[in-house]
Amino acid sequence: MAHAIGAVQRAQGFAGVALQVPAAALGGLLAAGLWTPGAAALAALDALILGFSDPAGYRFWLLPAVVAAALVLLGPGAWSMDAKLFGWRRVAVDGRVSM
Repeated sequence: MAHAIGAVQRAQGFAGVALQVPAAALGGLLAAGLWTPGAAALAALDALILGFSDPAGYRFWLLPAVVAAALVLLGPGAWSMDAKLFGWRRVAVDGRVSM
């Protein structure tokens, strides 16, 4: 989120801003823990788009894309806004789902 805000301030032209504003907004959603699976999926896609749009710095965007994809699979944490709004679910190892 901080990198995207700094990039928006340094951006020259619409293309630079159009790629960084969604990254900053999705970072804010993920920091708040709101709509975690959807925001993380969009953040992974946005990180891949940013990586492919900047061939020199594609390695920088690889880690955020992988972390966001892992967050899609893990889901929200116990202290996230999603847990407060929709309830936090836990899956037991023995196969039973407890809520």
